[in-house]
Amino acid sequence: MSENQAIYPIATMCRLLGVSPSGYYAWTKRQPSRRARADAALVAEIRSAHEASRGTYGAPRIHAELAAQGICVGRKRVARLMAAAGIAGVSRRKFVTTTIKGGRQAPDLVDRDFTVEAPNRLWVADITYISTWAGFLYLAVVLDACSRRIVGWSMATTLATQLVLEALNMALATRRPNGVIHHSDQGSQYASIAFGQRCREAGVRPSMGSVGDAYDNAMCESFFATLECELLDRRRFKTQAEARMAVFEFVEGFYNPRRRHSSIGYLSPIDFERHLAASPDAHQHAVVLAAVKDKPFGRPQAGPSLTAAARAGRTIVRAGTEEWLRRGAEQKNGPQQETA
Repeated sequence: MSENQAIYPIATMCRLLGVSPSGYYAWTKRQPSRRARADAALVAEIRSAHEASRGTYGAPRIHAELAAQGICVGRKRVARLMAAAGIAGVSRRKFVTTTIKGGRQAPDLVDRDFTVEAPNRLWVADITYISTWAGFLYLAVVLDACSRRIVGWSMATTLATQLVLEALNMALATRRPNGVIHHSDQGSQYASIAFGQRCREAGVRPSMGSVGDAYDNAMCESFFATLECELLDRRRFKTQAEARMAVFEFVEGFYNPRRRHSSIGYLSPIDFERHLAASPDAHQHAVVLAAVKDKPFGRPQAGPSLTAAARAGRTIVRAGTEEWLRRGAEQKNGPQQETA
């Protein structure tokens, strides 16, 4: 009505809308309600958290960020206010395969079970590409399956073996593991003689998944989906140097120290490792579930299952996502008492 009062009389519009003119004028002079003022203050906090996440967080992570700041608010309220304010997270792009088959040189020691008790027991690795105006830039990473932390990474303009060797050497230098499993696909870089020799020298146990099956390396594929969704799809790089700097800032300045992961209790990888070091018994097991081995049909093989994991009270993470399912029987029924 206020937008059209220069064209139509207020009384006429009130009569057509079925309201009284006095009620309309009282509404225009009324102060915002307490709920409206609280929503306005909360939207400001949401905008601040969204900007701090580089515009990537959706309602679940914004809710976790506010909770970490001591702001108690419901997740659905956060989602409603974000939708009303036009604030949204980012979505993933389609997956592109960059693997060059090199022949299996190592067994599959993981078999899609990415459950680990502590850091430096299982690393997952893979390669992706970054498009620039000057050509492709390739990124190799090594990710710790326990904390989701990127412990080693390297970039180059070619898919040579040196790319994955530099990522592995960085992980070895920063973590100094003992008997860690290094899981990757069957790309020619990981199947090379030089890479196998470096693994033997460092006491690393190489592991390789099957060919053409992203589920066998789902955890690393999930990181690449996050990188593409939250950085690569939102930027255009003129030079390879610009892309290198952007990836460095994302991994070391945001992903490792600050980005919250639903699979590790909405903590960042570094914070989760600190929490785990302070309270070793507080670690929750995570199982990455994928499609059955005999695709597209066949009976599931023995291994992690949704029902078994839920019965055991473990957190379940579906491959490529970070959805949570938890058993609630203990909270409902209370701890069971031991019988003599």
